[in-house]
Amino acid sequence: MLDEGPGGKYLIQHSAGSGKTNSIAWTAHLLADLHDARDEKVFSSVVVVSDRNVIDTQLQEAIFAFERTTGVVATITNESGAKSGQLAEALAGGKKIVVCTIQTFPFALKAVQDLAATSGKRFAVIADEAHSSQTGDAASKLKQVLSAEELAEMQDGGEFSAEDVLAANMAAKAGASGISFIAFTATPKAKTLELFGRRPDAGSLPAPFHVYSMRQAIEEGFILDVLKNYTPYALAFRLANGGEEMDDREVERSAAQKALMQWVKLHPWNIAQKVAIVVEHYRSMVMPLLDGRAKAMVVVESRKEAVRWQIAMQKYIAEKGYGLGTLVAFSGEVDDPESGPEPFTETSKVLNPGLRGDIRETFKGPEFHVLIVANKFQTGFDQPLLCGMYVDRRLAGIQAVQTLSRLNRAYSAGGITKDTTYILDFANSAEDILTAFRTYYETAELEAVTDPDQVLDLRAKLDALGYYDDFEVDRVVRAELDPKANHASLSAAIEPVADRLLKSFRAAKEAGIAARAAGDDRAALVAKQTQDALTLFKTNMGAFLRLYSFLSQIFDYGSSAIEARSIFYRRLIPLLDFGREREGVDLSKVELTHHKLTAKDRTNLTLGSAAEKLKPMTETGSGEVQDKEKALLSEILARMNDLFTGVTDNDLLSYAMAVKGKLMENETLTQQAGSNQKEQFDNSPVLKAAIMDAVIGALDAHSAMSRQALESQAIRDGLKAALMGPGRLYETLRERAA
Repeated sequence: MLDEGPGGKYLIQHSAGSGKTNSIAWTAHLLADLHDARDEKVFSSVVVVSDRNVIDTQLQEAIFAFERTTGVVATITNESGAKSGQLAEALAGGKKIVVCTIQTFPFALKAVQDLAATSGKRFAVIADEAHSSQTGDAASKLKQVLSAEELAEMQDGGEFSAEDVLAANMAAKAGASGISFIAFTATPKAKTLELFGRRPDAGSLPAPFHVYSMRQAIEEGFILDVLKNYTPYALAFRLANGGEEMDDREVERSAAQKALMQWVKLHPWNIAQKVAIVVEHYRSMVMPLLDGRAKAMVVVESRKEAVRWQIAMQKYIAEKGYGLGTLVAFSGEVDDPESGPEPFTETSKVLNPGLRGDIRETFKGPEFHVLIVANKFQTGFDQPLLCGMYVDRRLAGIQAVQTLSRLNRAYSAGGITKDTTYILDFANSAEDILTAFRTYYETAELEAVTDPDQVLDLRAKLDALGYYDDFEVDRVVRAELDPKANHASLSAAIEPVADRLLKSFRAAKEAGIAARAAGDDRAALVAKQTQDALTLFKTNMGAFLRLYSFLSQIFDYGSSAIEARSIFYRRLIPLLDFGREREGVDLSKVELTHHKLTAKDRTNLTLGSAAEKLKPMTETGSGEVQDKEKALLSEILARMNDLFTGVTDNDLLSYAMAVKGKLMENETLTQQAGSNQKEQFDNSPVLKAAIMDAVIGALDAHSAMSRQALESQAIRDGLKAALMGPGRLYETLRERAA
């Protein structure tokens, strides 16, 4: 930095768990005191951005440890209207180091950009790989540049990183000076490498400025290799469509398959079986580690799954009489009437009765052993006592590395050293996990860089559609940039365009309905093509914004027309609420008839071979709106069942459902379920006798299990518990009685 001066970008790839917090604190301290050959300070102030929880603990303590002089470090965490003033005062007042949260970072970045432009001050901005939930101005800005997949994850309570926020908020375009950006990350994304990477020589691809790799950290003993004890599980199941009562209407194949898989994941039996595996594995293999202090994490797909896992795990632990404490972590509220009448939150007494303040701090207590998470604490969570992880969500690429790396923290105290970890994976293959880790085992590399001409090509495609003209674009830009403009003037500039496009879409939709009713296939096709073209137009505007927001930080396009369209599209997209309505998938008559979880061989996944390189952005806008492949739901069910082999009629759930079918024919049970509470029905002598009759009735089809059940009261009691629990016998009979 002494040679280049302020204005550079530096990407530091430091492995997770390798002491990155101290490296950031040390870097901030050195840059704050850095002087050039004329003994002048290189930077007026150093801004460090990280997650709120990290600021309150590790990072702040580390920075203050280096900076012993009182008053040289300022921490900005207030999210009220005063934060802008605090930042301006701290930066203008010559504070050597200013630490802020992800939420306050947009204000900090704007402040340093303004001061660099107006007063000649020079700044270093250090971004830590911390993560935060989707709140505040940072998230609003970030949503403008996220992909559809990233947005979907955020909407279910997902987290985003300082790396993401920095990329989204760097309003200074290519060529800006006076501000140096230093990004610390263990798992750089492709866009981060392009944005912050440096080219060692002409013609080379952007690369990290400095690397402390996962491999080196493992070899030097700073972190553990978490893939040494990795056990994938194979899930096999079958579904039934409820017989002739099933509505065999056409549905979108992809939507139906996704809905069916989600239905299976939320099924009480599926969760109950996995909970039993997790708890028993934790007790036998994980809990004894670290002199009985080892902890574990369960990673699930959605917040609703997290709620159901926690309730099921609490029930299982109570039934077994185990002295285990569990916590569940997720953001926001979860509405799940099947689990309870009121929305669930992280502070719910039903879910986390032992929670005292921050969940990170609570989990440190010796009375808590397992933490269930959904889109939370998969990154940036440092708990060295974690020795076990149970994964029930699809992980790929960066997310796989970040999530499983929660286990890699070394620990040594009182003569006890952490040297063993366990991963049980219900959702991913060993090959996919290994591929993800190999990318970041040594130095992350780009396959190629994003082509800047994509922005120009996409602009030409959008202009050629004729949905707007230059006058309308300029009108919106003038209103946007006019300091005296108000909301009414901006609305008056953009709404005529939006209104015209919305009316065109509605007219085409109505024309399509009328044409189909009249049997006019040609007119229906024309109407559909009009709707599809407008939908694609909106999609491609979003692609333009994502590309331009990213590439304009690397390339100077030197075109006011490109910037004008960025402003115009950003204002127009939210007003175009048309879109292709998806058909719902009726799962009311779907039944889970077979279910089998099989542990594959425990594997020591070996890193070190050829790594997959990171791919550049390819938002070309050349996509087309196509008909989704249609299929009968019953056909989809049959095909999905064909995919999951290895299940026989002797599997427990199949047998339980066969017995349930016999019990459903019993009118006396139907009457009792309709007129009694569940506990009274559970104790009915008629139910016990009916189960015996059903066991005998199922003898031909399930001879082996029936013989065992006839010979053992314990098996019959277990069968009844299964039917009254995940089998929902009482609820089904009660519905029939209503």
